[in-house]
This record gives sequence, C-alpha cells and structure tokens, in this order.
Amino acid sequence: MNAEVLFALTFPPALPFWLLMILAPGWEWTRRIVGSPLIVVPPLLVYALAVLPELGTVLAAVSNPQLAGVAALLGSPIGAAAGWAHVIAFDLFVGRWCYLDARERGIHPLVMAPVLVLTILLAPLGLLAYLALRAALPDRAGEPSRAG
Repeated sequence: MNAEVLFALTFPPALPFWLLMILAPGWEWTRRIVGSPLIVVPPLLVYALAVLPELGTVLAAVSNPQLAGVAALLGSPIGAAAGWAHVIAFDLFVGRWCYLDARERGIHPLVMAPVLVLTILLAPLGLLAYLALRAALPDRAGEPSRAG
C-alpha cells in the first residue's frame, strides 16, 4: 500500500479516543471505550500494513541497530509511515494508561487534560509529566469522586 495513504490513515482513528479522554473524561462511555486496549488496533494495523511487505529491510535495521540503518529506514516514505503508526499506537497506549491510572487515583480531569495533550504531541514528555504528577499528588483512590 502507498506510504502516503498509510500515513494519512494513522491518526484519524486515534483522535476520537483522545477527545473522549480529554473532553469527556467522566462520561460512562469514555471509561468503557478507553478501558479496552483494543483502541490501539487501528494504528497497529496500519503499522502492520507498512512493515510486513518490507519485513526483511525492517528486521535488518532493528536486529542490529546502527544509526545509519535506522536513519535510512525512517528516511524512506514507508519507514516514515511505519514510524508514525508506531508512534501513534504507543502514544495512545501510554495516554490510555495515564487516563485510567489518573481516574483510579482521583486526579481531576482538568489537571489531566494538559498532560494528555502533551502526551499526544510529545508522549515521552507527557509520560514524564504524568509520573511526576502522580508522585506529587496524594492517591485519592476510594474517595468519592469530585472529578467530572
């Protein structure tokens, strides 16, 4: 499949899950939907469509990673599309974990919204911010929720 098409197909299916976690965190359906790890399947399928036809090239680059080999792979259209799908899938998985963990700990959604936005844009920094927040705030698990 065309790398441009794969790239274009990656983020749109993930967007509704991000919107639910950020804009409707307390809605009963958000917890039910985001509670499933299957929400990451669409970008994972795009990843599979990008990687499987190029499996030999990809395995050569990742089994003995060298900067030049990884750069060449990611510098190709199909490598960039696969890399993007990888990033979107794992960012969503990390965001999902942060959302669910924050709900369990009673962290208010208004506190979590900027963390989740940061996670969409720069997931490692979003995860780092959430871990710092998690360490700094008391665990309110079991308390009646004041969160929306």
